Amino acid sequence: MTGKIFRSCFLVGLAVMVLCMGMFLVVMTSQYEEEVYHRLEEELAYVKQGMELSGPAYFEGLETDQRLTLVARDGTVLYDNIADETAMENHADRTEILQAQQEGTGRSKHLSKTLLEKTMYCAVRLADGSVLRISCVETTMGALALQVMQPVLWVLALAVIFSGVLASRLARQIVRPINALDLEDPRLDESYQELSPLVRRLREQNRTIGQQMEALGRRQREFTALAENMSEGVLLLDSRRCILFGNQSAFSLVGQPATTADLEANMFLRQDTCRQEIWEAAGKALAGRHTGALMDADGHTFEILASPVAASGQVTGAVILLVDVTEREERESLRREFSANVSHELKTPLTAISGFAELMKEGLVDAETMREFAGDIYKECSQLVALIDDIMKLSRLDEGSGEVTPEIVDLYALAKLVQEELRTTAEKSQITFQVEGTHQKIRGVWRILREMLYNLCDNAIKYNTAGGTVTVRVTGDDETAVLSVQDNGIGIPKGQQDRVFERFYRVDKSHSRQLGGTGLGLSIVKHGAQYHNAALTLTSELGVGTTITVAFSKKETTAAEVQLPAQEPEAGTEDS
Repeated sequence: MTGKIFRSCFLVGLAVMVLCMGMFLVVMTSQYEEEVYHRLEEELAYVKQGMELSGPAYFEGLETDQRLTLVARDGTVLYDNIADETAMENHADRTEILQAQQEGTGRSKHLSKTLLEKTMYCAVRLADGSVLRISCVETTMGALALQVMQPVLWVLALAVIFSGVLASRLARQIVRPINALDLEDPRLDESYQELSPLVRRLREQNRTIGQQMEALGRRQREFTALAENMSEGVLLLDSRRCILFGNQSAFSLVGQPATTADLEANMFLRQDTCRQEIWEAAGKALAGRHTGALMDADGHTFEILASPVAASGQVTGAVILLVDVTEREERESLRREFSANVSHELKTPLTAISGFAELMKEGLVDAETMREFAGDIYKECSQLVALIDDIMKLSRLDEGSGEVTPEIVDLYALAKLVQEELRTTAEKSQITFQVEGTHQKIRGVWRILREMLYNLCDNAIKYNTAGGTVTVRVTGDDETAVLSVQDNGIGIPKGQQDRVFERFYRVDKSHSRQLGGTGLGLSIVKHGAQYHNAALTLTSELGVGTTITVAFSKKETTAAEVQLPAQEPEAGTEDS
């Protein structure tokens, strides 16, 4: 410790001394140069005054220790009291000359190749545009330092010795009270009060350790309580498969219910009572391999994640995590089912198109039949485009991509917009399409809400009868906005009402295909409702009609949000 303190004090003293000397040299150099410039400028001012009174004749008989140079506006040297001006190069690019021509005065300096001398220049612009320059050669501070190098070295040596002695004495004084301290019976030393915090900490050591042990026990109890309330199962095994820790979720899945107290009896993971998947995963983890597996239990699917625990390069145990992945597996199953359905739905129109096209290519049909085939191909292509469009919409909803910027949407105005878009379709089907209610505003994604309402209304028109009615109602209160679409069409059987929101599910497949349905419209509605955290309900009766209701929350809607660009008329009813 003494050596570290000595080195620190010594280096600090030496660094401060060197820094001070360097700052002194910099300050002195700057001050010295400024004095030289000031002297040159004073002398230059006198010469300028003489030039303005007497012209170039002023230089005749002028005696000065400095070098004087007169430079024309174009840089040509007109006069120099040291060198032959005719042999001198053009001075237009000299720093002090350029500065003087632009600002009236100029300064510059030039170091010699040996860095021991420097030439300092001062220039001033005359009335005729020419520049008068004065210069002198001065010794640099580096050269002066070399001249006094020997006494400086002696001073540095004495300073180093003094710093060493002072640092040594200071280090011993700092360390002496610490070395004299009795760690078994620490007492406050009046001569060194800085040790008081250390002495108090030594006295409180045992108490602190006790508090830490109590805190450790408390944290262990908190961890145990947290683990016991986890839905995931956690098991910690040693190298002998002894269960060091486990929660109730894990014990129930392992097949040997137990409490935390049972662990004190060194309960082992037993192959005859443990599920085979867990036993095999534990064996692989104790062998030093990370492993994962799936296990079915009690109607749920669990993922087993087993990892080895190593210390000093040796596997000393294993951690087993049992996670309920039932929902994930169900989603994966739905994805696979969706892929299969998509393949089937795409293949059907493509097969028809291919068949028609092959017959037309081989010339096996007459002109009238060819026109019928062309119509069928067009119909199948339209069905295919609609199917792909709906698949893309569902994909965007699943992935959360696309335009998802929330805004304030007026549901009544949106209903009027959809009414106008489906006006022609409703008229062709002899359906009365009307919108009722009041302006209700919610915070949501306009594009998704429009697709939801469009699909609901389009379905209500398609699965209706001639002379039927489709009514869109928009109602609400301070907390909720309700959008409902009601028709008096064919209705949905009770046994199939729970499945109509599934992808590609059709109540009447032949009728749906004739109408150009893709089986995805209500799925888009369901996903849109889920995106907006809206409640979706369906009521239907065969031969009476169907009503689908979507209830939105207004809690996040504020007046400061952006309004829907197109404002529709006030509440009312309009038939189509």
